[in-house]
Amino acid sequence: THKNRRVDPESPESRIVVHVAMLSRASHALRRAVTLGGAVAPAAHSHTARRLLATTQAAAKAVGAVRHDWTNEEVEALYNRPLLDLVYDAASVHRANHDPRQVQQCTLLSIKTGGCPETCNYCAQSSSWKDDTGLKAEKLMGADDVLAAARRAKEAGSTRFCMGTAWRGPSQVGKGQFERVLGMVSEVRDMGMEVCATLGMLNHEQARQLREAGLTAYNHNVDTSPEFYPKVTTSRNYEDRLNTIAAVREAGISVCCGGILGLGEEEKDRASMLRVLANLPEHPESVPINALVPVKGTPLEKLEPPSGLEMVRAIAVARIVMPRTVVRLSAGRINMSAADQALAFLAGANSVFTGDKLLTTPNNESNEDSKMFEELGLVGRPAFVPYMSGGASSDGSEWGENAHKVAPSIREGAERAQKEMTA
Repeated sequence: THKNRRVDPESPESRIVVHVAMLSRASHALRRAVTLGGAVAPAAHSHTARRLLATTQAAAKAVGAVRHDWTNEEVEALYNRPLLDLVYDAASVHRANHDPRQVQQCTLLSIKTGGCPETCNYCAQSSSWKDDTGLKAEKLMGADDVLAAARRAKEAGSTRFCMGTAWRGPSQVGKGQFERVLGMVSEVRDMGMEVCATLGMLNHEQARQLREAGLTAYNHNVDTSPEFYPKVTTSRNYEDRLNTIAAVREAGISVCCGGILGLGEEEKDRASMLRVLANLPEHPESVPINALVPVKGTPLEKLEPPSGLEMVRAIAVARIVMPRTVVRLSAGRINMSAADQALAFLAGANSVFTGDKLLTTPNNESNEDSKMFEELGLVGRPAFVPYMSGGASSDGSEWGENAHKVAPSIREGAERAQKEMTA
């Protein structure tokens, strides 16, 4: 749970906290003045209202600005705000940049499970603790089975289909298996769905091949802060993650990059992770916020998952520092109440993962999600709605001079999405 703490009044952090608090008070005073309406309108009050309006407009601009120069102190100051104040400002930023009722439904399928050579302490798929988890390595799924799963996902309302492999990267498994995945990417995209993949580390040529196959987005999470990362895995370093993200961005593929809460990190690590993402040359189009789902047999099996309100706090900060990014409420949602999830949507989450599994961990049942969407008045996000953050993506424009090669279903999906946005 979040705890208030004292800070040195002369520190940079203290100045940031004071600045944020002043903006919040100005915003509250203006809202009160607006609520009173024209009932009280002497010149003094009019002057005060104008001054508060100017202050609040500056505050709104500052809070909702797209920046790439966040400091750890600034993000930590956001993290330390009273939760309801934080959610209020995050919701304001969210509504200024997104349709607050629109939540994309995505489906994630493990197309190659187990046998991974990486040593991620949270993951059941690592071969390092296969004897303890009992998870056996499986072969790459056949294309027909993957496409059948994608069709079921589309029929259930998903507009993005994500495929994951327990690989260090395509270089580990050779040309044949990677080419099979490229074929799956093309066929799912031709079904009229956004298609995402998480295949481990990529080089620039592999990223280019995925783009040409029609990949919408590539997921490659940084997991946590640079400072805490060595305690998460020893088989790769933080720079490896950033290099793959750079290769994906250079290839013109949408970047999906977030992290996991509950790995044993502190709140300052969560703030540092969000600062890293917000300070990338272009904000990721998607930022998944995951909660640890402890798996028996993994090194982190005895850790307590983060609370629903901890997830809400991280989502709210992510929304403020990356205003135009799609923030995805991802793994661990199964442990959140409907009320927790509602607060997360208010704070800026605009995507969830549906289906009974997320790779190897359990997920919410589809009938529960349908009921929640109805109760909260949420609607799905269509496929191929252009992403406001980052570079051109998802609508076919990332193909550039090769746009004429885009499958008809992609163009139709983009046109349909545009009509729905302007309707």
